[in-house]
Amino acid sequence: MSGTAFRPSTAFHDTNSIASGSLANVALAVKATLAADPAAAILVFDDETGKVVDLDLRGSDAEIAARYAPPAGDAAATTDDAPRGRGRPKLGVVAREVTLLPRHWDWLALQPGGASQVLRRLVDEARKADGGRSRARAAQERAYAFIATMAGDREGFEEASRALFAGDGARFAEHSRTWPADIRAHAAKLLTGDDIIGG
Repeated sequence: MSGTAFRPSTAFHDTNSIASGSLANVALAVKATLAADPAAAILVFDDETGKVVDLDLRGSDAEIAARYAPPAGDAAATTDDAPRGRGRPKLGVVAREVTLLPRHWDWLALQPGGASQVLRRLVDEARKADGGRSRARAAQERAYAFIATMAGDREGFEEASRALFAGDGARFAEHSRTWPADIRAHAAKLLTGDDIIGG
């Protein structure tokens, strides 16, 4: 869960959306709903993937809020007035392992600026040439993950799924018209990326 703990999410009680936003706020809303109705059927979805998220609701409201709060070093939590330390500024760079063949490393060694700079430039060029196809595919996949869970046994699901991946919004709306309004609205949100961080 560490990778999803601070991402936006949405909770559903049966077919009704009961909370959407930061996972801390959603977790508290889920806890309140379960306190009122311990048998409530609730699912929480990660808005960046459309997949179900398991919550740890143990402890007080303050403990739950702290558990799902952004880390103290999060860029969103820092201010411009914070004193800077020595050394290079933090630019949001994330170090991860890259595996390349020897001929790739040889070519990178000949490029000006070093391997990291060249790889960043190549990725940026590929992103520009992508024309939004990767984002559209990710949106389709997150919307599908959500509807497969919430509408997989509903009328028109197969046809709506085909329309989703064909990029045919009108046919998707037609085949999902009998679904509950909150399910249709959240599927549309996931597909368009509205209000989704990084969406």
